[in-house]
Amino acid sequence: MATIQFDLVSPERKLASVVASEIQIPGADGDFTAMADHAPFLTTLRPGVLSVKSGNDVTEYVVTGGFVEVSGEAASVLAEEAMPKSEVTADVVNGLVEAAVAAAEGLEGDAKDMADKRVADTKALLDLI
Repeated sequence: MATIQFDLVSPERKLASVVASEIQIPGADGDFTAMADHAPFLTTLRPGVLSVKSGNDVTEYVVTGGFVEVSGEAASVLAEEAMPKSEVTADVVNGLVEAAVAAAEGLEGDAKDMADKRVADTKALLDLI
């Protein structure tokens, strides 16, 4: 089976550096799966669960945003915040929601719309943990 190098980094730590068969990514324009020989591109992340399949193991991470770069050989995620899904509790998500709401205060127009979407996406994490 063809594989792709996957790296996940947040400002606090490097969470993963593995050879994977597929990576399911919560992209800003919708979820997508990166695999070996994927067309190269760069996009932003939305709050969600990122899933990495390596061999028979599947590891999930909660991300709050950031960037992903995919090439045929590698997928690199630079997350604003990321943590293993197993470490995420309702209290953690509620804290992320509070931060997203605070960041949305005082914004107008397109910036307000984008911030409101981020709040909604972050609240949706409660259903995923």
